[in-house]
Amino acid sequence: MKIIKPVTAVILALAFTLTATAKDQPFAPVEDAVKQRTKRTVRWEQDMAARAEAQAQARVLLKKPLTVSSAVQIALLNNRELQATFGEIGLSYADVRQARTLANPEADLSVKFPNAPPKHPLYEWGIAQNFLDLLMLPLRTRVARDRLAAAQFRVSDSVVKLIADVKTAYYELQADQALLARLRIILEAQEASLQLMQKIHAAGNTKDLSLSREQAAYSQARLEVAMAESEGREHREKLNRLLGVWGTDTTWKISGELPPVPDSEPGLKGLETLAVGNRLDLAAARGELESAVKALGLEKKFRFIGALDFGLVAEHEPDGLSLAGPAIRFELPIFNQGQARIARGEAQLNIAQNKFEQLAIDVRSEVRELRDRLITKRDIARFYRDELLPIRQRIVGLTLLDYNGMLLGAFELFTAKREEIEAEHAFIQARRDYWITRAALERAVGGDLESGPRAQPKAVTTSPKSSTPATHQNH
Repeated sequence: MKIIKPVTAVILALAFTLTATAKDQPFAPVEDAVKQRTKRTVRWEQDMAARAEAQAQARVLLKKPLTVSSAVQIALLNNRELQATFGEIGLSYADVRQARTLANPEADLSVKFPNAPPKHPLYEWGIAQNFLDLLMLPLRTRVARDRLAAAQFRVSDSVVKLIADVKTAYYELQADQALLARLRIILEAQEASLQLMQKIHAAGNTKDLSLSREQAAYSQARLEVAMAESEGREHREKLNRLLGVWGTDTTWKISGELPPVPDSEPGLKGLETLAVGNRLDLAAARGELESAVKALGLEKKFRFIGALDFGLVAEHEPDGLSLAGPAIRFELPIFNQGQARIARGEAQLNIAQNKFEQLAIDVRSEVRELRDRLITKRDIARFYRDELLPIRQRIVGLTLLDYNGMLLGAFELFTAKREEIEAEHAFIQARRDYWITRAALERAVGGDLESGPRAQPKAVTTSPKSSTPATHQNH
């Protein structure tokens, strides 16, 4: 009994030391990563009070005309799928806590009753602790933390992706409104042209063919307006889903028109380097690869040790004699030497290695593709702005002069004006395509384009002393 008490106390103290830690903040690395790359604030709503507060903030923003910035902030506050994704942090952090928790000791107790005098029962009991669990605890915790870091990277990447999706939906809807306005002007002009043609036809001064052409053009304009209205409703619902709104919260309005296309792009050189150092999904794949390496090393290191228990056993004899002493129990690696676990670990390592390498190739290719597309979209928009639109506007002006001088008829003026509006229509589409491509490129590089290359992301773990994550460098 004198031996049992101090040993039990040591075991309990060790278990308490390993399991009792200061309050960790596993979501802080996600907040930091998102803020560095997008200058946005994101938070994990873990209770109803936080959720109600976020909804109240979103409703304040919804009452004002939406800008692309406010739309992004509403989505970060209110998108439920994003909040569900944040739950992955909780699951991975629970695995870390489980990994760094020592297994409970096991106790045995038996009582044997003799069938002849003296009829005093024989007591046997023992207590044992899995010593292998204690040996594996540091490595097991390191593997779990690497997996937590990978989860943090994946979740952060989901935020960057949501921001790009919201920007794309916003620019689509903004363009829809501008395009619909131009199509309605075309429809009005086509209606006026048709009415004039009907009057001329009724007077017998034109053929049925000319009237039929005007009627067809007017019907086509009506169809294009109806299609544009339908497409606008679809894009509005797409943005509603991303914003996480329903009911009366869907009555928001968009502010302004598409921003102008810049004359030059900041920092289009070195985007591949920026993406490789900045993409959080690539950092997650790297973390999963490192985790697979460490997990395989753990299996190989302890492959021959299936179970290793140390403890105390005691026996109380009927004659009052008590026996106590240390005990050890271990597994003989005769049949199972961990071959299956090692094979599984090697397969998982191979999968992680190939996924990481392929993702790195895809990221570089995607950046090159989107960079070239962005330059092309910018050049097309500038061509409409600097070349085609001024020519169309000049044609309308000259046609109006000839019309006023009775050198041209009204139909020629209608045609010139319609062609000018069609050029404006195409210019709006070009600006829309530019900003959508820019949002996709920002997603491809893992953040905004204005900032320079960042340091290679580091695997993030929890820190009991601060909200700033402890890190170790990935290689």
